[in-house]
Amino acid sequence: MIKEEKKEMECEKEVENGRYIIVVSGVSKGIGRALALEFAKLGHIIVGCSRNQNQLDSLQHHLSTISSLTHLLIKVDVSSNDEVKVMAETVLQKVGSPHIIVNNAGVINENVKMWEGCVKEFDNVIDTNIKGTANVIRNFIPHMISNNKEGIIVNMSSIYGRTGAPQVSAYVCSKWGIEGLSKSLAKEVPNRITVVALDPGIINTDMLATHIGPHLASHYQTPQQWATKAASMIMNLSSSDNGTSLTVEDPGTLVFE
Repeated sequence: MIKEEKKEMECEKEVENGRYIIVVSGVSKGIGRALALEFAKLGHIIVGCSRNQNQLDSLQHHLSTISSLTHLLIKVDVSSNDEVKVMAETVLQKVGSPHIIVNNAGVINENVKMWEGCVKEFDNVIDTNIKGTANVIRNFIPHMISNNKEGIIVNMSSIYGRTGAPQVSAYVCSKWGIEGLSKSLAKEVPNRITVVALDPGIINTDMLATHIGPHLASHYQTPQQWATKAASMIMNLSSSDNGTSLTVEDPGTLVFE
């Protein structure tokens, strides 16, 4: 109990210093990695998770070159509630309750008609994108609420969470789920906590290359270019944004050959 009170006092001190504890899932590559690096440059403490230890080690080294703070990166499969629960306990013990959560972990299915796709792959998309987001929220939000402080939860959506698209029905389904989850959660949390669904726009990532091919993907903004805009936007979210579906500025237009 004394340890918990001490950690809460340390957490409050970080806020006074303008320094926030920010959890980013799917942090090892793409926009998750870029966002973590951008937040670290701004002086915040990063707590990240991913299934790839080698990529986490690479990110840890990169963070050490741009920030003198201690950042916590943990190998976790967010689709496992048990693993996320252990992660949350570790974070609370070592760092404290987060001020911002960015639920970014996600996968996309191979381009295929819904009825021709692999059942296992469909399940993996749903388990990672929807259940993974729910697991992170479930295990962290009680502590955010008990701290009686303002907090932000950003659930990464997509343009495909607001429209339909052929050959990626599993992914589309998962992102519509994120939109619904975000709007429902926003009605359940205290007024001091803001929940939004955020369409990041179109970014040149491995996921986009899988969907439209690497040549077309290369014409879009890089994760680093995107992260500068996204970090500023997230930091400036307020209670008036609660329950909204937002899009990072200059999202781009998806074009297929």
